[in-house]
Amino acid sequence: GENLYNEVKGVSDLLLLLDSAENSTAMKASDTQGFDNNGKQYKKVSDKDKAEQLQEELLRTQLKYQRILERLEKENKELRKQALQKDDKGIHLRKMKKSLIDLYSEVLDILSDYDSNYNTQDHLPRVVVVGDQSAGKTSVLEMIAQARIFPRGSGEMMTRSPVKVTLSEGPHHMAMFKDSSREFDLTKDEDLAALRNEIEIRMRNSVKEGQTVSAETISLNVKGPGLQRMVLVDLPGVISTVTSGMASDTKDIIFSISRAYMQNPNAIILCIQDGSVDAERSIVTDLVSQMDPQGRRTIFVLTKVDLAEKNLASPSRIQQIVEGRLFPMKALGYFAVVTGRGNTNEGIDSIKDYEGDFFQNSKLLKTGMLKAHQVTTKNLSLAVSDCFWKMVRESVEQQADAFKATRFNLETEWKNNYPRLRELDRNELYEKAKNEILDEVISLSQVTPKHWEEILQRKLWERVSTHVIENIYLPAAQSVNSGTFNTTVDIKLKQWTDKQLPHKAVEVAWETLEDEFARFMSEHKGKDHDDIFDKLKHAVKDESIKRHRWNEQAEDSLRVIQHNALEDRSISDKQQWDAAIYFLEETLQTRLRDTESVIHDMVGPNWQERWFSWKSRSPDQHVRNETKSELERLLKINEEHTAYLANDEVTTVRKNLEAKSVDVDTILIKDTWHQVYRKHFLKKSLNHCNLCRRGFHYYQRHFVDSELECNNVILFWRIQRMLAITANTLRQQLINTEVRRLEKNVKEVLEDFAEDNAKKVQLLTGRRVQLAEDLKRVREIQEKLEVFIEALHQEK
Repeated sequence: GENLYNEVKGVSDLLLLLDSAENSTAMKASDTQGFDNNGKQYKKVSDKDKAEQLQEELLRTQLKYQRILERLEKENKELRKQALQKDDKGIHLRKMKKSLIDLYSEVLDILSDYDSNYNTQDHLPRVVVVGDQSAGKTSVLEMIAQARIFPRGSGEMMTRSPVKVTLSEGPHHMAMFKDSSREFDLTKDEDLAALRNEIEIRMRNSVKEGQTVSAETISLNVKGPGLQRMVLVDLPGVISTVTSGMASDTKDIIFSISRAYMQNPNAIILCIQDGSVDAERSIVTDLVSQMDPQGRRTIFVLTKVDLAEKNLASPSRIQQIVEGRLFPMKALGYFAVVTGRGNTNEGIDSIKDYEGDFFQNSKLLKTGMLKAHQVTTKNLSLAVSDCFWKMVRESVEQQADAFKATRFNLETEWKNNYPRLRELDRNELYEKAKNEILDEVISLSQVTPKHWEEILQRKLWERVSTHVIENIYLPAAQSVNSGTFNTTVDIKLKQWTDKQLPHKAVEVAWETLEDEFARFMSEHKGKDHDDIFDKLKHAVKDESIKRHRWNEQAEDSLRVIQHNALEDRSISDKQQWDAAIYFLEETLQTRLRDTESVIHDMVGPNWQERWFSWKSRSPDQHVRNETKSELERLLKINEEHTAYLANDEVTTVRKNLEAKSVDVDTILIKDTWHQVYRKHFLKKSLNHCNLCRRGFHYYQRHFVDSELECNNVILFWRIQRMLAITANTLRQQLINTEVRRLEKNVKEVLEDFAEDNAKKVQLLTGRRVQLAEDLKRVREIQEKLEVFIEALHQEK
């Protein structure tokens, strides 16, 4: 079948030579009279008649062989389909051809994501399809792919981002996206509709908010019997005006995208021109002539020729266009095609039949304005494929050498900067960091119960100590007798336990877990520590903590435990009594130091600091100091003074200060009194603690027949025991429940981050990471190019 195909094709080429000789034959015809063998005179046929006869005969012969070619192509298409479905050694070469374009397409996909460092740019050939908006470029691509695969609309912009289409032979007519395993059967209308919808969704998703078009490429593979193997990129249509609904920079972005693809010196430019409109309205021809002024890699395609023939008053303009005489743009070849009758639901077979019928009956072909090899999308597809593979063979080895040099440069940089480190790309580094993080989470379960309880107890007391002193102890200490003190304490402890304490305890436990987790995550492990993971670990920690939710029932069970602990006033031995006194003293001393520091800031440097450090008081500090001195005299007179100043006492203090030429107001006096009395109270409470050291004996007798009362010691024993029991309860919950739940959260976060490439790029950064990524990518490109070149040589 193939031999016969080639033979017929040779005959067709011979006819084209006859076609080119037609004009010269007609010129040699003579209008003079001739004589027959008998000497009789007769009139010769005119030149015009001879030319018409030759033209008609030539056209009939061309159409005859065109029908034979179509029949043979149909038979060969069916034979190729059957051969591709077999699996024996006899068709090894055909299988290799099938995979060749796929190998090449994979290289282009990798290069599309490659950042061109070291001046290594992607100069591999592909067919770039450009044209004015609605010129029919997408329809041309569909005819080459033999399927209506693209979204369509009436006059609106449908191609919103570049679409890379890899055409290859296969037993079944199907399409598949690069990043998906779903196969679309192009022989089924429902699959075609689903494919068009998916392309439209991907285009719209690639367009950023506020934009109309995107430079992000959508990659699609189309296989089928008889498809010409090549890689085409359909670009958004070039526009002259930004219309309503478009972003203001849409025109500039489209030009930028088109230039970026066309400036590749090995890209084949398929320039699509709408034949049904005035040629002067075209924008794309000027753009193409700028990018390829010599026309060495441009193929010009005139679409909608049926409409052009019907509407144009001068059909010779079509001849001028396809001969390259109307535009200043130069091209390798010129083609005229018909891609339908404007019906979006029309099938490819119907369009091919219509195109064939049109050109068979077209005056453009009959009158010689168009040559047979210049028409139909079939001839266009063959020409583009031949040009594509010629360009591939001429440029691919040079591109491979460029990447080989880039690989050498990258490997040299790695050896000089990271000689002791393995080349781990971003994904490999992420896996290593993931294992380290999971090991650190497991370390939480190794923390001893004693360590947990010490931290929890200390942090809980830091959180609640101010409330205990200010809102429970100090108000109760103003009581005149023991009964009132205990009543006040019990009421306030009950209110505190019901409303605040359990929630505060859970907050402390949660913060403790977070702090311990952060400590393990940020802990340096000596020389083995790799700071490249620090940002990732911090992000995993924050996200895991953010997702963690404490058991909601914890507060309710904790409230009961805390309430029971605070109700217990029984101190069983002297050791517990001494521990309570130590706890009380330590608390009071801490508060006393804080109070003295506040007073020092209020009154300024004392005489030693003024004398030895040459410091002085401000006017405000001088007033505060005089007020403090006056209030301290008041306390010396009455050491059992209550916590509040009476109005007449305030008046007396102010008059005494005025007598010293110190002008003060009531607010300043009360504010200073608060700190002075606080210091006085804390010192008195500390002295009382010393007296209570021997009070355990009286406590056992319920302080009967004793003037010593140590209710403050009992209060702090209750607080201390509540802290210990709470810490123990929280520790159990941490170890048994919350640590495991946190570990689960960490695993979920790591899995989510693993699927988010943008997140990994954000968190694993630095020259070391980028260099390893570049090395991986360049090696992959080089290796795939070498495999492709080897397959290309074998095919030759």
